Parts: sequence; C-alpha cells; structure tokens
Amino acid sequence: MAPLGAPELALRLLLYLALQALVLVGCLGLAALPTPEPPPRWQLTEAWLEPPGAAVSLPHHHSARFTMADPPRYRLAFDRPAGLPEEPWSVLLPRFTNGVAVAVNGVEILDSRRNPAANRPDRSTPEIVVIPSSQLREGRNELTVRLFVWGPLTGFLDRIHVGPDAMLRPAHDQRVLLFVTLPIVLAAWQSILAVILGMMWLMRRHEPEYGALAASMAIGVMQTFISAPSGQSLYAGLNAVLIASPPLESAFGVLFFVLFLGMKLRRSAVLLFVPGLIITATGLFGGPGPARTAYLMLGPATVACCLVLIAVVVALAFLRRRDAVSLVLGSAVTVVLFFFARDILSILDIAPDRRMFFSRLSYSAMVIAIGIGLTWRFARAMNQVDSFAGRMVTLVREAEDKLRATLARDEERARAMALAGERTRLMRDLHDGLGGQLVSIVALSERQRGGGAPIGEAARAALRDLRLVIDAMDDIGGDLMLALGAWRERIASQLRAHQIALDWRVLTPDGLPLHPELRPGHVIQILRLLDEAVTNAVKHAGAGSIRVSIETLTGDGEAHGRISVADDGRGFTAPGEDGAAPAGRGLANMKRRAESCGALLEIVSGPEGTRVTLDLPARFADLEGTGG
Repeated sequence: MAPLGAPELALRLLLYLALQALVLVGCLGLAALPTPEPPPRWQLTEAWLEPPGAAVSLPHHHSARFTMADPPRYRLAFDRPAGLPEEPWSVLLPRFTNGVAVAVNGVEILDSRRNPAANRPDRSTPEIVVIPSSQLREGRNELTVRLFVWGPLTGFLDRIHVGPDAMLRPAHDQRVLLFVTLPIVLAAWQSILAVILGMMWLMRRHEPEYGALAASMAIGVMQTFISAPSGQSLYAGLNAVLIASPPLESAFGVLFFVLFLGMKLRRSAVLLFVPGLIITATGLFGGPGPARTAYLMLGPATVACCLVLIAVVVALAFLRRRDAVSLVLGSAVTVVLFFFARDILSILDIAPDRRMFFSRLSYSAMVIAIGIGLTWRFARAMNQVDSFAGRMVTLVREAEDKLRATLARDEERARAMALAGERTRLMRDLHDGLGGQLVSIVALSERQRGGGAPIGEAARAALRDLRLVIDAMDDIGGDLMLALGAWRERIASQLRAHQIALDWRVLTPDGLPLHPELRPGHVIQILRLLDEAVTNAVKHAGAGSIRVSIETLTGDGEAHGRISVADDGRGFTAPGEDGAAPAGRGLANMKRRAESCGALLEIVSGPEGTRVTLDLPARFADLEGTGG
C-alpha cells in the first residue's frame, strides 16, 4: 500500500474524529435518559442520620469506607393514609453501597447482605421488600435503614420509595431487567464467545489474538457471576481478586486489538500486566481488604490507560486501512471510554449522579463490535477460500484438458507404434516365409526348366505360408482355438496329399483358455512352430499318422494350454550325440518361436516316433520382436 499524503491523512483523521464526536453526543443522550422510577408521591427524600444526629437529604453520600462495626442509621417517616383498600405495601431501595438492613416500626424486614449478588459496589442492583401487614399502621410509620460499607467505595444511599407494592414493583422489575438480567444475558453470550475463541486459539496457535481475547472475555464473565460476601469466607480473597481483575482484562484487550489490527507488538506491552498481577498477588496473600486498597490505587488508572491505548491503536488502524471494522471498533471504544469516565467522575462526586454505574453495560458495545470484526474477518477469509477454490478449479480443468490432450497424443502414438510394429512383423513374416518360398521357386525354375513338379510344390508351400500369415491377422478375440481350427484344415489337406492320417484330439471341453492379451504376432509364431513340427514329420520321419492333442492344464491356481504334435515315424538323433550330424535350423527356430511367446517347448524323439509339446503361458507377454 502506498504511503498516505498529509492532506489525505488529515482528511481521514477529521472524518474519524467527527464520527467519534457523534458517538459522544449519542452517549450523552443515553446518559440523560431517566432511570425507571416509581411515582414521586411515594418518594422519601428527608432522613435523620445517626451518627452524627443531623438531617440529610437523599440521595446521600457517606464519607466512610468501612462501617461494619458501627453502621450509620437513617431514620425516615412515612404515612399510610386511612381508608385505603387493603393491599400490600413495599419498601423500594433503588441504589445503595454496599449493604442495607431495613426495619419498619422497629422490626427488621430486609438485610441485603443475605443476597451476595446485591452487594457488588459496581452493580446497580435494586432491592424491594414487602412490609408485613402486622407491622404497617395507618397514619405515621417509622422506617430505619442501616448502611453497611466495606469498600472500596464510600457509602451511598439513594432516595427510598414506600407505597403500594403495585406502584413500586414495575420500576423495580425494570431496574432488575436493566442492571441484573441484561448483564447476565450479555455475560452468557460472552462466555460462549470466549469458549469459541479459546478453541480457535488451540487450533490456530499462530494467531495469539484469539487466545488474548478469550482470556479477556473469560475474566469479564467471572466478574459478572462472582458475588461479594460482606464478611470473611473461605474464598473471600479469591472473590476479591476476581472482582478486582479489570486491569488484567483490559491488558488482554490491548493485546488483542494490537494483534487483530495488524500492529507490531512491542516487548514493553508486558508492563500492562504488572498492575493486575500486583492486585492478584495482594488479594491471594493479603485477603479482601488489601486487595480493595490495591485496586483503588492501581485499578482505575490501569483500565483508563488501556482504554486510551486501545482508542489510539484503533484510530491508527483506521488511518492506515480506512475500513469499516476499524470504524466500528473505534466507536465502541469511545462508548466504553465515555461511560468509564462518567462512572469515575460519579465515584469522585465531581459529576452529580446517583451512583449508577454503566461501564459494565457499555462493555457489551465493545463485545458486539468485536463480534462484528471477527465475523468480517471470517467472511473475508471465506471469500478468499472461495476465490482460491475457484482458481484451483480453473487450474485443475486446464490441467485435465492438457492431460487429456497428452493422453490422446500418447494413445495416437501408441496406435501408430503398434501399427508400425505389426507392419514390420508382417513384412518380416512375408520376407521370412513367402519371400523364401518365392526365392526357391525362382531358383528351381532356373535349374529345372523342364520339370514343373518341384516348382509347383514350392509354389504351394508359398501359398500355404501366405494363408498362414493372413489367418494370423484375423481378429479371434483371444480364442486360439479359432486359429487352430483354420490351421487344422490346411494341415489335413497337406497330410492327405502324403497319405498321412491326422488324429485331432481335444482333451478338455473348452480346448484352450481365452487370452484377451493374445496378439497376431503370438498366433503366427505358434502356427509356424506347429507347421515346422508337422513338416519335419512329413519330410524326415516317414510317419504314417500324426496326432495333435489340445488340452487345458491347471496348476498353482492358474490354467494354461498345452498343444502336442506326435508322429509314429522313425525319430531322430539329437545333434552331437552318437556322431550324428548337426541338425538344421528347424529345431532352433522352433525353440526361438516358443521363447518369443513365453511358452515352454519340449521335443522327445525315439524309435517310436517324435513328440513335440508346447506349454502355453497363463498370460502372453508383449512381443518386443519376433523372428521368422
């Protein structure tokens, strides 16, 4: 981002300050709104204070910070006119600090110290009590209020209302809704948000701002639900520490805003936690009294310093980024700062007020603004994820198109290579088979111009070889039995010409197993091998019959075919044995053809004849190259 010029920076600052001024005007309007009050007819404003024994006007600020041993006593009088219908009367105390004991005509009817939730000095909890009918007289009645103070604030007693319960109860209920129920609802929502943020921090340790905010909100929730006992208890020190924990809450808040808004966190930020830790240690080791004193000395100043720092951080973030989130957060900080300053001025009796504290209520504006900021960040992250996903989909589609084109080219290349291989094989087969036969025909024609029998025989052999090549090119769907059927017809006619009987036997019902991977190159090698075996029997063995056996054998869980060609001729002697002459190339060619198909060839010859056994593989391998 390019650095801002001075005019643009000044314009942004003026815009930000103008908006904050509007927020302050709104806060002033809210603060001027009257709190729920009963009709003035039932209001008591004059009282006699003992000690020192003087008339005072309510609301009254008592200077003492501890009156548990000798609480001041306020004496008031009220009249119940005669002739009124029988209905319950009540005493309403809208505000007091810290506790009260109320008596009517000398009989105590209320002691707020029994309700710890009403003893918190930072809350505006009202109390209402119905006067027993036996204690209420027509005409003049005496009301006595004892004020118990145990710090850290001085004592305070607001105007008291005495009258029909139906007249006082609505104002009491409205105050309870505003100062008791609403903070509890906000605290419950805040507790849920604290749990969610804590889980987010545990899952995303590289974003400590979530952990800082979770800690701040957890401390705020504990402050809401912790009571303030009037006397000593087992957990009085811990309660005092939790009630006096706003400095720690504020320090974690500063940490969150700095990290959340992308500011650089300095090491000196750890100093913000020192006052809160001092208050905590004082409360744990010294008890509630020293904790209250330490909080009065350090707490308000620390909270004010943290709020000012947050306001500065948010303002700088807005000047740098000018986004709506910074503006909302800045407005919320202004609201909290205003009501915090108002409460401090009320405590110091500088601003006329009936000691109604709104800081904790105004904190909900901060929580709402933070929720808006987190939602905005989540929505922005989701948009980035969607954008990234869209880009990834586009890239994947482009990659798929490229891969599909590459596969098409590879398939086309593979088809071309297969076609070239088949063409090469066909040319080699024609050269090795038909070409050799044609050369023989030419040679015979040149040597034997007068006789045509050898030439005719060579021509027929060439024709048979041509038919073999053509038959091998047929699509047999992996069924070798179809090729063997055509081969049987050719061999049968060849053997009849030599008066040799053909014994064709299929020993298994299906003959040979199917081989989907079978290629024409495999077929022609097998047929040439079988041709070679039959030709040897016809030319050299002097056989009277040839038996061809076809079967399927199963072993080691896989089935494979076996083809046997056996004759009843005179056999032959293996090359190199008993002084036999070296054999021709026929047997070597047969073995080479078997190896090219992955088959096993076995030749057994003796006085009873010769048997050629070809064990086919369970699966034919690809042909790298075949010979003829």
